[in-house]
Amino acid sequence: MADKGGRVFESTQSTFEKDVLDAGVPTVVDFYASWCAPCKMLGPIIDRAVQQDGRVNLAKVNVDENLDLAADYKISSLPTVVGFRGGQPVAAFVGMRPPPAVAEFVQSLATGEPEKQ
Repeated sequence: MADKGGRVFESTQSTFEKDVLDAGVPTVVDFYASWCAPCKMLGPIIDRAVQQDGRVNLAKVNVDENLDLAADYKISSLPTVVGFRGGQPVAAFVGMRPPPAVAEFVQSLATGEPEKQ
């Protein structure tokens, strides 16, 4: 994987380690399902925030196709968004958020500074 952010891609159980845990840049992971209406609303917002920021990547994980991965990270509600840095989860949120809050989440992951509350 390139050490440049701004990429948006699907990740699976077999590629997650390379895509996220061993990534050279912070990575936002969007755990979603195709039947989840809030996931469909949040998806484009996260895509846009990651592409505009350009310092983090976005890995999308379909929980229906990657049940073990969802279980590994104890995903019980959708959408769940987890920020990884250095192979470790460092921040997360569950449910829909407005675009400014998503952009702030992405920026805080990129800079390593906590989100403003």
